[in-house]
Amino acid sequence: MRENPTRERAAASTDNGGGGAVPTTSSTATLELLECAPRQRPLLDEVLDGLRGTQKSLPAKLHYDQRGSMLFEQICSLDEYYITRTELGIMQRTAASVAEALGDGCMLIEPGSGASLKTDLLLEAMATPAAYVPVDISRDFLLEAAAAIAARHEVEVLPVWADFTRRHPLPTPAASINSRAIYFPGSTVGNFSRPEAGRLLELFAELLRESQAEQAGGVPAGSVVVGFDCKKEIPRMEAAYNDAEGVTAEFNYNVLDRLSRELGADLDRDRFEFRADWDEEVGAIVSRLWAKESHAVDIAGSTVQFEAGEPIRMEESHKYTPAEFEQLAGAAGLGLEKFWSDDSRDFAVVQLRPLGC
Repeated sequence: MRENPTRERAAASTDNGGGGAVPTTSSTATLELLECAPRQRPLLDEVLDGLRGTQKSLPAKLHYDQRGSMLFEQICSLDEYYITRTELGIMQRTAASVAEALGDGCMLIEPGSGASLKTDLLLEAMATPAAYVPVDISRDFLLEAAAAIAARHEVEVLPVWADFTRRHPLPTPAASINSRAIYFPGSTVGNFSRPEAGRLLELFAELLRESQAEQAGGVPAGSVVVGFDCKKEIPRMEAAYNDAEGVTAEFNYNVLDRLSRELGADLDRDRFEFRADWDEEVGAIVSRLWAKESHAVDIAGSTVQFEAGEPIRMEESHKYTPAEFEQLAGAAGLGLEKFWSDDSRDFAVVQLRPLGC
């Protein structure tokens, strides 16, 4: 699940929220924060549930501690890892076209938000955005990123502290709204299984329809702009996650180090081997740590048994053909409006609109 680290850093937070808007001050801006973040499960419970399952797994969000985030930044610059630079190239060439498709007076909503260059490019290309609404579950990271965006752009920034995979309210900007758009870049949609991705797109469609119904004056339902990685030659996809320098392997071993440090687990990285493989059945690159030998692991007084050759499922990165993604969106109530890609069709950015609106 590493296409968009900001979403994972957000999910890893244990911040608890209430509800309502509160003013918050940073060194660069005064922002009004809409609070609706749910309580998170204890880390130990999530880890034990995953490792006691029929197929062992760990939450992908565990990759993004401080060191993991640094390793991810290294991954993005690797020769084999084409995803980040390809999407950035698409947005550099098409930001004006995307902004034109969104129209003037658009309130831009970014689930799992960050302060990325892609967001900067789009906001810079939008002539008169009504507001920018970053949504994240990590309160501190959200406020830091929102303040940075506010400092760089002449736009009202209205952060929402929430889990974007659940229903949450939207703030009301000072400016008039002509439309709303949900911006979901970074191939973050690939972090979800196909059923989960479908439910998320359905939630986005419902949010846009509800916003339209609540808004007087017949404001259009708006659209979703989402990026996804396209299926391509299997060796090239696998190479992006099995880099020659071993950075991605270290990115996964770091999770074991983190659990050993934070939970006192005796997970020895030398007893595991990393490999990422294409899984045709699920349509994803699946990253796993494989036990080299049979052994037992103590985690906070609980014992987990590993058999030789048994894997821990660490993360999935789903890939789509354009036709597959259009079908997924259609089942979620979203129709394809516009399509942007690079010359090789390695990556795609699409605009979707709620069907029937």
